[in-house]
Amino acid sequence: MSNMFDISALASEDPGMYSLHLDEIGLLVRQRRDELGLSQARLARLAGLSRATINQLETGVIVDLGVSKLMQLLDLLGISLRAEHPAHPSRGLDAISRTASVSYRQALPPAQLAKALATGELPSKWLPHVSTMLDEAPAKFIIAAVEEAARAQGVSAKTVWRHVLRWAHDLKSRRSAWA
Repeated sequence: MSNMFDISALASEDPGMYSLHLDEIGLLVRQRRDELGLSQARLARLAGLSRATINQLETGVIVDLGVSKLMQLLDLLGISLRAEHPAHPSRGLDAISRTASVSYRQALPPAQLAKALATGELPSKWLPHVSTMLDEAPAKFIIAAVEEAARAQGVSAKTVWRHVLRWAHDLKSRRSAWA
């Protein structure tokens, strides 16, 4: 389709960081609807949505629109939404090192964390930091850190995950993800 719009063009300039929110999608929907000469009411009827939903999406006040409904609407308008594997890993080791160190005088260096993640050998002075990391770091950062550590240390991500799970068990982490 020659009029296919690609939402990824609106995303962050960093190709590894697609961060697009419903309000940004709503602006694109409004632009495309105007180009097609559709009223909100007509688009709503064609999409099987309410006019209020279209209005809320376009004005950025909608809190949530299910993926299925959103994808049907975008497809109807000829707008593509791509999900891609990130080109560059995020800085998960830095992020979880900061999270793990926030309550402590000495910071857990990302390089030492990477080595510990890869080998499973955790020096006792870092136990409180890692306990905090396991309980409080956002899961997205932990996943990114596991990927970074595995790549940097030349081990498989599965090996790193085994170490993380053993630490979570040994440190009695409260996070349900480790159960």
